[in-house]
Amino acid sequence: MAESHLGSSGCSLHEPYALQVLGDEMAPEFPDRCIIIVEPSEQCGNESYVFAEVEGVRWFRQYVRDGSGAQRLVALNALYPDIALDGLEWSILGVIIQRNIRRQIKHYDQPHAAVSPAITELT
Repeated sequence: MAESHLGSSGCSLHEPYALQVLGDEMAPEFPDRCIIIVEPSEQCGNESYVFAEVEGVRWFRQYVRDGSGAQRLVALNALYPDIALDGLEWSILGVIIQRNIRRQIKHYDQPHAAVSPAITELT
């Protein structure tokens, strides 16, 4: 996935930024080459589409916390495995608020129950 200003500092870290999806891991909702808008945030709700860092690697996935409290990042394309988060060092870098496919724009609302990796207990 292409990066924009992810290495910068200052006020720009709090502004939404665009990334281009490369690959089919999040298809069909987010097909290869579509543009996503990421709102910087350290929190997300269950089933939010997120840009996250896990053990130093950045991922675009759906955050899922199941009934037992297990947390994972899920690719929408079933060909790709889930990334179990429990016991790993990870953080949310931002939540996806918009998708653009050939000028067709779709907005995403964030679920109300926010989860922050920094305060989530590992059990």
